[in-house]
This record gives sequence, C-alpha cells and structure tokens, in this order.
Amino acid sequence: MGSVDWTDFAEEWCAAWNAHDVERVLAHFHDDAVFTSPLAAQRVPESGGTVKGKAALRAYWTGGVRAVPDLHFTVEGVLGGVDMVTILYRNQAGIRVAETLRFEEGKVREGHAAYEVPR
Repeated sequence: MGSVDWTDFAEEWCAAWNAHDVERVLAHFHDDAVFTSPLAAQRVPESGGTVKGKAALRAYWTGGVRAVPDLHFTVEGVLGGVDMVTILYRNQAGIRVAETLRFEEGKVREGHAAYEVPR
C-alpha cells in the first residue's frame, strides 16, 4: 500500500470497532473480501469459519456487535508488511487476538483472525 502508516490505520480500525460502527469498518474492505475466524465458525457454523463478501461480513459483524454490547479493543502492537498489516489487540474479555489484513488496491482483500490459545 505504499505510503500507508500502519499505526494510523490500526488506530482508525480500532476506533471504528470501539464505536461499534460496522459500516466504518467495512469501508476498508473490498466488496468480495474474505475473512476467516474461529469465532465465525462458532457464531455462523455453516460458514466453516470463512465469511465471504461484504454483505455476509456486515451480517456477521452486526450480529457480533449486538451479541457483545461491551465490545472493546485495545491495540497492543502493529506489524507492517508489504501489502499487509497484523494488528495485535486485546478484546473486552482480555483475550489477545491477532488480525492480519491483506490489502489490494488500497482496501482489504482478505483478513484472518487468530485468538490466543490457553496454555
């Protein structure tokens, strides 16, 4: 993405989530973006953990915001790559999460969430 400041992006991404503004989050995604998450596998079992397309993401994330009214993220680190960023954060339950977003033409083409595994 060239001159993108990944830290600025992560702060905006986090602010959008903390505002529970799904449309603001979705503005960063391509219409045919793909997102994988073990949480999606739990909340939308038929997805197998893979949510495809902006409409499906909207439904999944809107349901998540409704189900978790105290949803809140705190960014703990940002790892920048050539066309990708990994945002390390803690959610409202204190669980560490890494979300890796791969960009194409300035928007997220695919995203992957990974949750801390208890020891």
